[in-house]
Order: sequence, then structure tokens, then C-alpha cells
Amino acid sequence: MNLSETDQKMRKAIEATANNFNTIRTGRASISLLDRISVEYYGTPTPLKSLATINTPDASTIFIQPFDRTSLKGIEKAIMESDLGLPPNNDGKAIRLNIPPLTAERRKDLVKMLTKLAEEGRVAIRNIRRDAIDELRKQEKDASLPEDESRDLQEEIQKLTDKAIQQVEKLLESKEKEVTTV
Repeated sequence: MNLSETDQKMRKAIEATANNFNTIRTGRASISLLDRISVEYYGTPTPLKSLATINTPDASTIFIQPFDRTSLKGIEKAIMESDLGLPPNNDGKAIRLNIPPLTAERRKDLVKMLTKLAEEGRVAIRNIRRDAIDELRKQEKDASLPEDESRDLQEEIQKLTDKAIQQVEKLLESKEKEVTTV
């Protein structure tokens, strides 16, 4: 177990948290809102991006044009079952999602969702720390790593953990500001 490997895993956890934050809407249309949606397509869950062209013609509309019209119903169903809270408008050829302005209540709900996603990110980082420290203790027990060196490495891992959690907090703070700004 080395520090760069642990650091890399923590960076990936931060990146995943940031990507999850991007799926939360902020009052403006963004195709990243649809990143987590997968559609049942011929019995296989398929990412929506793989089934359709998605764009934003204006700040309050997302336009979804499926490559295969037979997938339209499945896309519509997946959007309705998601936690987006946006009703799809199906015209038989494409789907439009109108992004309404956020109400104060919806903003509070979104902040709660952001807090939950941030906590998932922090838990992932702590799990990486735990695994790294367990590995060090195992090496120490096998006598392949001196006790004082193990302690130093554990302190370094804790510093990496603190830094990573601080980055998640900054991401949360900026996204909360984005969501609560009217």
C-alpha cells in the first residue's frame, strides 16, 4: 500500500461526488441532470446518453431525441420514475423536459439531496482510509513494515483524508450556493 495509490483513490471519490452533484438541477437546463438515468432497452438497463441525442435549446428546456423511436416510451418511463421531479412531454418523436424555476421548498429538498451525496462521498473517502490503514497494520503485523514507519504513514493517510473531505465540503458549499441562489 502506498500513499499515491490511496491519494488517487481519494481523488476518484471526490470526482465521483462532483459528478453526482452535477446531476442535481440548479434552475437552469443542463444535460448532466440526466447522467444517472438508465432506460430499460430490450431488457437491458442502458444509459440515456447511449439512446438519444440530448441538448438544451434554451435555459429552461432539455430536448431528448432518441435514435430509435421505439425507445421513446422507455425513456419517458425512466424519466418519470427518476428523482428529477420533471414531467416529460412526449410528442411522438422526441421528449422535452421543461425546467421550472425552483421553489423555496424544492431548493431545500435539493440541498438535502446534496448533503446526502456529500456524506456518501465522505464515507467513500473514509472507507479508502480504513482500507489503507488496515493494509499498513497487516504489513506491520507481518513484520514487513517497522512500527514507527507504519505510524508515520498512517498520519500521512489521515492528512490525505482530511484534505479530501475538505475538498468535498468545498464542492458541497459551492453547489449549495448555486442551488439556493435565486
